[in-house]
Amino acid sequence: MSFDPQPTLRGQLLELRPLRADDFPALYAVASDPLIWEQHPNNDRYQESVFREFFRGALDSGGALLVIDRKDGSVAGSSRYHGFRDQTDEIEVGWTFLARAYWGGRYNAEMKQLMLQHAFKTYRAVVLVIGARNLRSQKAAQKIGAVRAESRISPDGEEKYVYRVKA
Repeated sequence: MSFDPQPTLRGQLLELRPLRADDFPALYAVASDPLIWEQHPNNDRYQESVFREFFRGALDSGGALLVIDRKDGSVAGSSRYHGFRDQTDEIEVGWTFLARAYWGGRYNAEMKQLMLQHAFKTYRAVVLVIGARNLRSQKAAQKIGAVRAESRISPDGEEKYVYRVKA
């Protein structure tokens, strides 16, 4: 399977492009809002030292994308692909967050549709792994057609729900 985990994807509202080290200040400006993380298992990610580790992991992942508002070029958030090195017929989309100005459906829906369309060129299914308390992300997953397939306990003891979207 040949899959580009860091494509440039363009929609009407957003552009997604590979995350770069020099994106840290603009992305942290978005991530520093505590309300973004309030339902997330890592709800302290708004703190710079915690976000710096998250950002480092995103760069190291090889699948992280910066989300840019096409209207004015501002940073709206980020997302990433995971599991593209595995020999399976599915890939994970996750670690997604958007500035609150982009909440409410249109932007997340377009971002996920762009990512799904790209993934479905290679994979038969996309999974989203979401914390059990993260109701906002669960609803967003359902809006894009994802169906809850299973639950699991992560290594840190957190209950997670696995949502799946098939091509």
